[in-house]
Amino acid sequence: MLELLSQTIIHFIETTHYYGIFLLMALESALIPIPSEVTMPFSGYLVQQEKLSFWAVVFVGALANLIGSLLAYALGYYLEESILLKLIGKYGKLILLSEKEYLRALRWFRKYGQSVTFFSRLLPAVRTFISLPAGLAEMNIWKFSFYTFLGSFIWSGFLAWIGFYFGSNWNIIEPYFKKFHIVIVAVFIIFVLWYLNHKLPLLKKFLKPKE
Repeated sequence: MLELLSQTIIHFIETTHYYGIFLLMALESALIPIPSEVTMPFSGYLVQQEKLSFWAVVFVGALANLIGSLLAYALGYYLEESILLKLIGKYGKLILLSEKEYLRALRWFRKYGQSVTFFSRLLPAVRTFISLPAGLAEMNIWKFSFYTFLGSFIWSGFLAWIGFYFGSNWNIIEPYFKKFHIVIVAVFIIFVLWYLNHKLPLLKKFLKPKE
């Protein structure tokens, strides 16, 4: 099933280029289970083949993630939590989202604050679902957009660079993402905690609106 999905994504990008990248990355952030770990590395491979521009690929991927995330944000913003949980319980399997995963993202948001919207974009699992609790908490939409685009830009750039570096062997990363998923999450959790303790006051000062 996953192999078929990967082949479909590859063919779609080959025929549509930037439009395909935008659609796939937007759908991923809008809670549709389309792996960016396939979309962006293959796009990076096409960059190596001089069919696409690296920075254009990264920008399109990040912008698409923002658009899709805003749709998920709106879902959390306008729906009550009880209704949202019922929908996840009933239809969550279709988008590979369980109530447990949603509640975990919600706990992250409540525990670490709005900046987790940025850090979650660098995590293979949580990045797709964090928009729901952000909308539910009525996070400032401009801050949400800033954090989301910045984190998505870094994530898209990282994956595209891998595809560019490995060339035709771009898909070599796929088993490693699966095998070391827990390790990746743990490392970023540690980084989040360090950042919040040392850097968050400066970031808050930077984002604080002028009176």
